Amino acid sequence: MKMIVAIIRPSKVEEVKDALGRLHISGMTVTEVRGHGRQKGHTAIYRGKEYSVSLLPKIKIEVVLPDDLVDETIQTIIETTRTGEIGDGRVFVLPVEQGYNIRTGERDVL
Repeated sequence: MKMIVAIIRPSKVEEVKDALGRLHISGMTVTEVRGHGRQKGHTAIYRGKEYSVSLLPKIKIEVVLPDDLVDETIQTIIETTRTGEIGDGRVFVLPVEQGYNIRTGERDVL
């Protein structure tokens, strides 16, 4: 099993959710986060005063799935979220050793 963690633009979350649904991936965790990478934020003006916004709003999507679905899922996320501009996001893949259903106590078999 692997966990895919994708940090994406907030405007792309519905497109990613729909694209993953077409792959029959329904379980995911979506979290509103703030951060920056190469983008390093931007300047904004509020009430006539300029200030620096260094932590930009992003969405973190986490999906745990079997190894055989990882490559297709990554490709789908990248194709769905790519705009070609700085700030498109990142995708990380982490190993998952075990998973359990809290209600039943059963160990996941993926």
